[in-house]
Amino acid sequence: MRPIAIIRHVAHEGPGHLETVLERRGIPWRLFAIDAGERLPDDCEAFSGLVSMGGPMSANDDLPWVAQEIALIQQARAAGLPVLGHCLGAQLIARALGGEVVANGVEEIGWHAVSVAGKADETGEDWFKGLPPRFEAFHWHGERCTLPPGSRRLLANEH
Repeated sequence: MRPIAIIRHVAHEGPGHLETVLERRGIPWRLFAIDAGERLPDDCEAFSGLVSMGGPMSANDDLPWVAQEIALIQQARAAGLPVLGHCLGAQLIARALGGEVVANGVEEIGWHAVSVAGKADETGEDWFKGLPPRFEAFHWHGERCTLPPGSRRLLANEH
């Protein structure tokens, strides 16, 4: 099985619980640590999926790797690979696939309630199994993104 590519933008925003889930299921993965100067792959042919993690920057920032990561996301989707984004990663996916990243009007910093809004994929995989339908999650953002066509919201809150 080809590994899942996981892109990390800052050291403290690694795969976390996702790593635990992948390890338990024997799914290989490879970390690309942009924060440590590691280059992104030129293409996604060697991977079975793509995950983009969070960070304090915006997908609208003029950073040297933003355009390359957006192109990699577009390539992964064109190849039919699953793509998942957390925080900044969700912003990058939104931009890559036709959504927008805009100011939220409300900065959410701290623990706030979220509601499970959907399953991870069409097979009904439930990444939130064992959690209540509404639970507290840590937030640190002031922007929001519109969902591009064909995407699926997994968690939601009032903002």
